[in-house]
Amino acid sequence: MPFVWFILAAAVTVFAAIKLSNYADVLSTKTAMGGLLVGTLLLAGATSLPEVTTSVSAVLIGNPDIAIGNVVGSNMFNLFIFACFDLFYRRQHLFEKAGRNHLYTAGTGLVLMAVTYVSLSFRPDWSLLGVGVDSIVLVAIYAIGMVIVGRVSRRVPEEPSVPAAELAGDVSGGNEDVTVKRAVIGFALAAVLIMGAGTVLSIMGDKIAVITGLGSSFVGSFLIAATTSLPEAVSVYIALKIRNVNLALGGILGSNMFNMLIIFLADLFYRGGPVLSAGDPSHRITALVVMALSAVILFALARRRTKSGLSYVVPSLLIIAGYLVASYLMFQG
Repeated sequence: MPFVWFILAAAVTVFAAIKLSNYADVLSTKTAMGGLLVGTLLLAGATSLPEVTTSVSAVLIGNPDIAIGNVVGSNMFNLFIFACFDLFYRRQHLFEKAGRNHLYTAGTGLVLMAVTYVSLSFRPDWSLLGVGVDSIVLVAIYAIGMVIVGRVSRRVPEEPSVPAAELAGDVSGGNEDVTVKRAVIGFALAAVLIMGAGTVLSIMGDKIAVITGLGSSFVGSFLIAATTSLPEAVSVYIALKIRNVNLALGGILGSNMFNMLIIFLADLFYRGGPVLSAGDPSHRITALVVMALSAVILFALARRRTKSGLSYVVPSLLIIAGYLVASYLMFQG
């Protein structure tokens, strides 16, 4: 039965994510926010709601490993998602068509994961009002990063997204008649739906970890992380179909930033000390891989335009290889 509920919750998550992406596209095209800010702030926060409910529910049932594994594993899976789509649309060179402003988002995500890796390695027991100091540092870095992204998005205009003719398949968004008011209401309702599905995923994931004997670290880092990242996968697919590359990449990188805030939220509800100090040391593998893959993303965004299709796909191939290697190491561990 836990498997049935897990699959049903995943299906609901996918449905809600499709609605979120369409409404986010309306907000990015019909308001002054643009794809970068809507993707980094609104879409990223909404598609990360399953991670919020999953991680908070996990610490409430006394399983901090699922909470931490869900966050760092989701970040790794998010980068894997975009790399796969980049390979699929390799002739369009998505990284080169995305705005350079995403460098700030990717860089902030890398710094946030570095702080997490250090905490998992040294396991400091410092807390303030029952919350780990390392979690508070994550919130401060996130706030600084969002201020920078907000200023950059207003100062530097976004580069054009992929032209309509360059993406295969049906590229009609079908959002022309949707008003901003309807988009806001629909976005909020879809976000609530995703939050409820995320709670079911965490509870069923904990039961699956017990039934299968795979362990909370592996289940949290890969099974639950991949499932709670379904909204990001769907949102990227929809955003690319409607030719909004900045929304797609902004949603992925912004979600990786927002996910680090979830550690702070989990820390608020965890009563066993700083939540990162309670995590299994094996999570360092995932965190280290995320840092390496984030560095690859930064390189892909910063490099000059490539003439060779083979040289262009190298970063995405490295990201996919890194994800597969980390999955193997965690499974063996």
